[in-house]
Amino acid sequence: MAEFLSPEWITEMERAAAATLDGEAATVSLAIRQVVTGPDGAALGDYVIRLEGGRLAVTAGPGAGSDVTFTADLDTAVALARGELDPQTAFMSGRVRVGGEVGRLLAAREALAALGDLFASVRAATSYQTLT
Repeated sequence: MAEFLSPEWITEMERAAAATLDGEAATVSLAIRQVVTGPDGAALGDYVIRLEGGRLAVTAGPGAGSDVTFTADLDTAVALARGELDPQTAFMSGRVRVGGEVGRLLAAREALAALGDLFASVRAATSYQTLT
């Protein structure tokens, strides 16, 4: 069982993302950086989900060339990853900060909504014990 944000978890995310997408997702080009911070505001985790030409990829580290950046504290990130908190609710309540080209994100919302199921197996097999 991979620990949330660990290198093993990133590898599991990469494996889950290795699918060819069709429909709306095949037309989207978007890189989303996700930064998870600790109580002091320092980054605990940083990864990028990139959708390009019907392919999805997940990479660790700062997202050079990312279009949009989501930043959330650890508790919020864990609740989102577990499916206990809706992303829109997290944003509207100020628990997630969004930067970059938000218009591109909004234009791709339907394609992105279809991606949640791709990561369901990773979500089910992730451990959060040492983080919370």
